[in-house]
Amino acid sequence: MSSMQSNSSANETFVRPATFFINGFFNVPHAKYYYVFLSLVYVVTVLGNSFIMCIIYLARRLHTAKYIAVFHLALSDLCGSSALIPKVIDTFLFDHQEISYEVCVAYMFFVYHFMNLQSFTLLVLAYDRLVAICFPLRYHVIVTKTAMFLIIGVMWTFSATFFSAFVGSVNRLSFCGSNVIDSYFCDYGPIFKLACNDNSLNVLLSKIGYSLLIITPLILIFISYLCIAIVLLKIPHGIDRIKSIKTCTSHLMLVAFFYIPVLSNNIATIITPLHANVRMINSSLTQIIPPMLNPIIYTLKTEEVMQSIKEMYKRSKVNTTQERNMKWCRRRI
Repeated sequence: MSSMQSNSSANETFVRPATFFINGFFNVPHAKYYYVFLSLVYVVTVLGNSFIMCIIYLARRLHTAKYIAVFHLALSDLCGSSALIPKVIDTFLFDHQEISYEVCVAYMFFVYHFMNLQSFTLLVLAYDRLVAICFPLRYHVIVTKTAMFLIIGVMWTFSATFFSAFVGSVNRLSFCGSNVIDSYFCDYGPIFKLACNDNSLNVLLSKIGYSLLIITPLILIFISYLCIAIVLLKIPHGIDRIKSIKTCTSHLMLVAFFYIPVLSNNIATIITPLHANVRMINSSLTQIIPPMLNPIIYTLKTEEVMQSIKEMYKRSKVNTTQERNMKWCRRRI
């Protein structure tokens, strides 16, 4: 479908396509309505995550280590959605399905990198709840702002390094056949399956990437909540136990919305062969819906955030009233 550029090395010739063709959502009836839906989801995602970041930035009571992690989750959600959704809409709604090799690799990196940061941040928030409930007297000593910034810095460094090597491994593949990607974005799996040379390293990296992105964080989150459950069962008073559980509900909802759809989609693919379009729509929804829901859940289900919003609203009303009174006084004078 496109011209091929050949680069020779010592013993073998690598054929690298000038462009890839993203084939996803082929023959989907009324597909344009889905792209309109994606546009609405993106608008809500941008507004919701921008709102929660502004609240955390402006409300002094939220300037804590926990809300640094929440701010980072909102930032990761915003960046991840911005890396994926606008490009998907541009690709299919405006028929820009051909993408250059270099842009495709960069596109792949940012989608995976920010999705990985979302997963790691949910793990960090589980760690925050673990320390808060299991070691309440030492919480402010262990979970400090400095420690949280350090954890986030390590997350960014590790994720950027791993996924640079991850997407860089595509460069060792030779594409001497089709350059059509059966996905809705520059997806790693469908790309390495197009190679006509040995792709065993890429298969291994894809398994490591999936373990890093989904399995390992989920196992660690499960272990942390197992420890939390053991501690909660030892609390003699039911009221104190309920209060502790309430501090975890918003995080548990975020974990459920992020991991359950991804796992369900993968399990369904293994058990019953899904039509390519069904698989791609399910996969795209698992990537775009959690970033939209996260700020809504944290706004509605977290008492500290709701209290901060109410205080800021009252303050703005007082300031508006004072300004009106001052203007009225000036007119009288």
